[in-house]
Amino acid sequence: MIDQTPTLVSLDRDAVLAETVEHLCSQDVCEASWHRISRDQPLPSLDALTEVVGLVRAVLFPGFFGPQDVSERTMPYYAGSALDRVVKLLAEQINRGYCFVCAKENRSPCTDCEKRSESVALEFIRRLPRVRELLATDVQAAFDGDPAAKSPGETIFCYPSIKALTNHRIAHQLHHLGVDIIPRIIGEMAHSDTGIDIHPGAHIGEAFFIDHGTGTVIGETCIIGKNVRLYQGVTLGAKSFPKEDSSSRLVKGLARHPIVEDDVTIYAGATILGRVTIGAGAVIGGNVWVTQDVPAGARIVQARAAEQVFTFGGGI
Repeated sequence: MIDQTPTLVSLDRDAVLAETVEHLCSQDVCEASWHRISRDQPLPSLDALTEVVGLVRAVLFPGFFGPQDVSERTMPYYAGSALDRVVKLLAEQINRGYCFVCAKENRSPCTDCEKRSESVALEFIRRLPRVRELLATDVQAAFDGDPAAKSPGETIFCYPSIKALTNHRIAHQLHHLGVDIIPRIIGEMAHSDTGIDIHPGAHIGEAFFIDHGTGTVIGETCIIGKNVRLYQGVTLGAKSFPKEDSSSRLVKGLARHPIVEDDVTIYAGATILGRVTIGAGAVIGGNVWVTQDVPAGARIVQARAAEQVFTFGGGI
């Protein structure tokens, strides 16, 4: 066995620190990984966005999250205070997101970013009743679709699908309000916690349920109808990634992900790639690879394994 332990020599502490700091701070080696504050605006804050999502979640699901003793009488006071806090925090983060993209793309400094950020934050607040309506259908779908669920409230507390969809429906609204980077951060918070990766650009209809959830991927340009159910490990992804002329950069913004119509069920491990349409009421079996349109009501499953008998090793 070869000894892989490195031979250590005596080093000067101050010299090592000085050399390392100089290297790490050198502009030519850290251009891609070091964000220098521009226009006096730091990066978005994960802590602040975590608080924003937590406050919104508590308003959408009162009593389940946030104060446990909130009542019908006290809810208006709590909701008003929480949403006022959300507007303040979110407007600041939206503004930071604008500045982050401006710095990266060398945009001209905007003159009304703070005002625009507050207006977007208020419009987001105005859309929360619709977000709650959608989430209520997701909660009911989770309860109806899983015999292990004893109550809708159990799915709110325990199911990764509901946590991921709460983040997604928040992020989706911000995405369509033109907010830079903040929706992606909110989506990745849920991805890290649940293993469910949903791009904020994906359109998802009512009563959506992801059973178990881990390893599920839903791409940016997916369109998902009503009453759709996915199981763990499902990928709704892109088949190919065309590149810009005379460069290796991928073309952005193309519709490259599947359309899943109403009442579709997709079982564990299925992979559906490209701008294909899965027709209403179709069932996609587990571990199936789909790259073409599937008609409404179709059943797509793997070919059955052939059953053979081998005697004393014959045929092996």
